[in-house]
Amino acid sequence: MKKTVAIIGGGPAGLMAAEILGEHGMKVDMYDAMSSLGRKFLMAGKSGLNLTHSEPFEKFVARYGNRRAQVEAWLNDFSPNDLREWARRLGIETFVGTSGRVFPVKMKASPLLRAWLKRLGEAGINFHLKHRWNGFIKLAAEDGDRGNIKKDGGLRKVSVEFETPNGIKTIKVDAVILALGCGNWRRLGSDGVWVQWLEQAGVKV
Repeated sequence: MKKTVAIIGGGPAGLMAAEILGEHGMKVDMYDAMSSLGRKFLMAGKSGLNLTHSEPFEKFVARYGNRRAQVEAWLNDFSPNDLREWARRLGIETFVGTSGRVFPVKMKASPLLRAWLKRLGEAGINFHLKHRWNGFIKLAAEDGDRGNIKKDGGLRKVSVEFETPNGIKTIKVDAVILALGCGNWRRLGSDGVWVQWLEQAGVKV
């Protein structure tokens, strides 16, 4: 059976996680509190959607200061040029502006998001809208378990709760990815309330 993964948050980070997991044969379900996905991504597109920068790699990674080593490892795996190629495979051509920044030719986010969601849907990713995570997440209780390991040596399921228009919904999956965004645009879904939940659970944020 396929491993099951729940991704909470339907912005670019969550969508990219869904794409990679789907490519590796996972059964992926994405949950978002809003009635549509990528709302803040679309808002960013109103100013042209600066995807990346065209400057030389060494100069690019130097901008990350004391986080350079960590970020450089990510960019070695998925470089600015890889990002442009990824967009091209979605049918979105890009160009380098006079500032060196890279934009979609049409200077809009909506065509890219539509093509991305279409590809994810065709890959079997399931989207669940108006599902707001309420902060509840724990190892699912199963008789005979010790810690997070089952008798057969496998990992236990993770139990997660969502508030939905039809009441509380509880799911059980093999893994959960939190892609919840920051707290800078409440009306678009970025309210940052998850920070206190994780801190209360002893997670450093």
